[in-house]
Amino acid sequence: MTISVIGTGYVGLVTATCLAEIGNDVLCIDTNQEKIDGLKNGHIPIYEPGLEEMVKRNAKVGRLTFSTDTTAFATTDIVFIAVGTPPGKNGLPDLKYVNQVVRQIGRHLNHKTVVVNKSTVPIGTGVLVEQAISAELQRRRKKIPFAVLSNPEFLKEGAALDDFMHPDRVVIGSTKPWATAIMQQLYAPFAKDGHPILVISRESAEMAKYASNAMLATKISFMNQMANMSELLGADIEEVREAMTYDVRIGKHFLYAGVGYGGSCFPKDVQALNALAKSMKHAVPLLEAVEQVNHDQKKVLPKKISKALGNLKNKRIALWGLAFKPNTDDIREAPSITIIEELLRAGAKIVAYDPKAAHEIAKIFGSRVEYARDKYIACQKADALVVVTEWSEFHQPDFKKLKRLMKKPIIFDGRNVYDPVQLKKMGWTYYGIGR
Repeated sequence: MTISVIGTGYVGLVTATCLAEIGNDVLCIDTNQEKIDGLKNGHIPIYEPGLEEMVKRNAKVGRLTFSTDTTAFATTDIVFIAVGTPPGKNGLPDLKYVNQVVRQIGRHLNHKTVVVNKSTVPIGTGVLVEQAISAELQRRRKKIPFAVLSNPEFLKEGAALDDFMHPDRVVIGSTKPWATAIMQQLYAPFAKDGHPILVISRESAEMAKYASNAMLATKISFMNQMANMSELLGADIEEVREAMTYDVRIGKHFLYAGVGYGGSCFPKDVQALNALAKSMKHAVPLLEAVEQVNHDQKKVLPKKISKALGNLKNKRIALWGLAFKPNTDDIREAPSITIIEELLRAGAKIVAYDPKAAHEIAKIFGSRVEYARDKYIACQKADALVVVTEWSEFHQPDFKKLKRLMKKPIIFDGRNVYDPVQLKKMGWTYYGIGR
């Protein structure tokens, strides 16, 4: 099939590359000339394990191409809309980029086409997109068959390629059988391992994206609440979590306590659902609580540090991990931002290390934060070590070496990576979350 993907951000680039990987001819379109030039030269604007190699492989054989020509989609059978939908002032997604793309599609559509909304959009956007394209065609006095489908993404940053190539499910929101058949054919290679292709209404598909992320965010906030209670009551949240995971009704995923969730999806989507509910005068107190708990949780670690170390003025704090999660350079809504802000406000000196995200955090804090080239250098003469992101290279450091490097062997484990009993035996003062 011939496919165009409009938008070369995280979702667009992963979608385009994976569809090219199975043999389709895919054209990536973006108005950012610098980004397109970079992609043509093999420069990937985001970090995602395996993505660079896959992009280069498919570009080399001509299955994956890049263009700034916003009318080039007209040569393809399927058009994916994968542009950003950032939060607006009212909390609802800002659809200005979607609207720009839709107008272009209506103005230049010239043959039977499937238009696929891959961007995360408010429920009912599919209808609005269909109406906007129809209005443009009517203005041109053209009768060209098209269909607007919703095909939400369920990608985890750091594991996006595997999620796309081996999805738990593919969700297609469609109203037209001929377009549904095309999408089922497109996704058939990804469903060979037995996972379903679900065909539902457009509104249900749009809602499924928000509901899924809100549910996962709820589990995280719930566990953080349980962690804070456990700490007050003398329980260990890791033992509590293990006991919970054996209940098949609960499961084991997203039950980890920590410093709160971040990223491009959970914060934005929970906020959007809350805003949508308020616009309908329909209160959803559970989601309001999820959002508030997450906001408060990001300040738990700085409070622990201040309580343990006292006056933080000129205290040297080593901070491991800046990305909102491992295996990405994404710092959107990352807990590290709040933690750094709180520590700087208290007068601490921050020396940070992250395998991939230091350049991104530097855009926010600049020279106010010192950036180390490896995890051990960050800890030299540090008054404490704070672990914020659980990158794999942090799981088994040389604690004896760290003890020699630091002023004091104090660790604040924001992801409960380490065994507090073992560290205490080694002479460390340990602070975790809910332990």
